[in-house]
Amino acid sequence: MIRVAIVEDSRTIRESLTHFVQTDPECQCVFACATAEEALADIPKHQPDVVLMDIQLPKLSGIDCTAQIKKLLPTIQIIMVTVYEDTERISAALRAGACGYLLKRCTPEEVISAVREVRQGGAPMSREIARKVIVSFQEPLTTAAEVEGLSPREQEILELLAQGFANKEIANRVGVSDGTVRWHLRHVYHKLHVRSRTEAALKFRSAKAG
Repeated sequence: MIRVAIVEDSRTIRESLTHFVQTDPECQCVFACATAEEALADIPKHQPDVVLMDIQLPKLSGIDCTAQIKKLLPTIQIIMVTVYEDTERISAALRAGACGYLLKRCTPEEVISAVREVRQGGAPMSREIARKVIVSFQEPLTTAAEVEGLSPREQEILELLAQGFANKEIANRVGVSDGTVRWHLRHVYHKLHVRSRTEAALKFRSAKAG
């Protein structure tokens, strides 16, 4: 029996995921909650094998929650189930320790298949996500000099962006307004010759890797 926990702030989606899991003879939902804080407090008590994790939670994000759970329970398997399909969030979730990434529009059968696959050592992903992961590895490398040419504040904001944080989250962490973050990002895009958050995040990661 595969023991599953669910972390999802939408009651409707949480109940649907619970139903999907409970109706499968090989799975059992041992815990479901709406916040990262509840997950961190109670998942260690229930010892699930697999966690279905949303990204956009009320306070602590699902990505941060994933990283903290993996520190507490290194062998636990976490699958992101989210509406977000931008490359920076995908990358941040995988770096945090997630081993699968599904979009919420996937079918109940795909959810259960992913739970089984991850228990067998697989890395289940929606097709669109797998494609973006491949493309991200095919992006041309950026020299470290390009990133180093940014101001310290621009580098700080770019690093948070590359970790998957939204503008509001970046503003809270840095201690500035949303408008200031947008102003800095416009300068970052111009200096790195990119037009989107995804391109900026990819350039940052390639520069760091180089």
